[in-house]
Parts: sequence; structure tokens; C-alpha cells
Amino acid sequence: YLRKALFPVLPELQYTGLMNPLDAPHHLRQDEESPYREGVVIDRPVKEGKGSWANIGLKKECQVDVRLATGTRITVKLAEHNPKHYTGTVVSSLEPKRVLGKYWGYTIRVAENLLDALSNCPYTKSGYDLVIGTSDKGQSHEGLEFKELPTYSHAMIMFGGLPGIEGLVEGDEGLPLDRAESERLFKYYVNTCPKQGCRTIRTEEAIYISLAVLVPKLGR
Repeated sequence: YLRKALFPVLPELQYTGLMNPLDAPHHLRQDEESPYREGVVIDRPVKEGKGSWANIGLKKECQVDVRLATGTRITVKLAEHNPKHYTGTVVSSLEPKRVLGKYWGYTIRVAENLLDALSNCPYTKSGYDLVIGTSDKGQSHEGLEFKELPTYSHAMIMFGGLPGIEGLVEGDEGLPLDRAESERLFKYYVNTCPKQGCRTIRTEEAIYISLAVLVPKLGR
């Protein structure tokens, strides 16, 4: 129910229907009950000081507590059901995961370069607690046990794309390193597919492979 409101018809999206659907917990169906729902603010008149109206994927619209621009995507915590309509408060998109323990989607951060990606952590001023680089030049995951794994709250796993992390290091003028010193940026520099038979692995493939072998070792 959010798709048509948030994504206009574009030539670049004409084949997205061929992709496998992601049936995530926050993609709620109309008959599913949840204290939280994703919504989008709609263009409906509202009295001053009465917030906004939003489509939250139910038969009735929801009145939220904040005045927002039409088309804004929001996470709504529902209040007691009103016979005429739903009411709720706009909350952080992180709250459902913290309260319910459910996966509630992801966010995207655009970094201008490698140094920006590593240093500007959106969660803490001190940066990421654990940074792992993936590369065919790294240590094989088969012999890596993470025995000295630090206590961490926010981990980063970096994938280098077609040029690899080494190519990103070489192209970042802000880093006083050459490509052979790339592993110095990471706590662990791991080859998650040491027996690959092809020359390159697509990034979308590398993500699945790396998470499958790293998550059990990270222990969380």
C-alpha cells in the first residue's frame, strides 16, 4: 500500500516486478494486527493542531499527532481504536525493533568516499565498534574464530564491489594508504569465499555468502 504512494512510475523500475518479493514483518497485510504500522501522510484536510492523516494499510485512515507534508513516510504507534478512524503517534522507525524485537526494515546512508563510510557512523560519535572488511586478499574465514572479538553494539561489514576494497582505498585521496595496506582499516579482513571458482563474485552474492559464514562466528 506504500508502493504507489512513494514510488512513481519510472522506466528504471519497469522490471522490479520480476524480483523476488521480500515478505518482511513490517510489510503488514490488511488483516494483520500490530501495535506499529508503516504509513504515508495523505492529502486530507485537518484542523489546526490536529496533526495529519495517514494511510497505514487498513480500511480506515489514521490520524497522527504531528503535522507533516503529504507523501512523508512514517512509523506509527497505534492508540486505542476509534470507531470512526484510527489514531496514533509518529515514532522512530527503530522503536518497533527495540520494543518488539522484530526486523523493521533498513535505512540507507550515502557516503562520498571510503573514509566517510568508515568514520561517520550514524549511531555513535565514537564510530562503529567492529569493522570487518571482505576481500579475496583477506584471511580465510575457515581458520578464523574471532577469539578476541570485542563487545560491540554496531558492526560494519564492508564489501568492495567490482574493484574490491583495495580499489576503493586506492581511489580515496583522503586515506594515506596504498591498496596493499587496505586491511589496516579493519579489525578483521576476511575472505568469505576462499574456494570461489569464478573470477569475480557479484556484490549481491557476496552479501549472502558473507553473512552466512560470519553471523555464526559473531555469535549474535
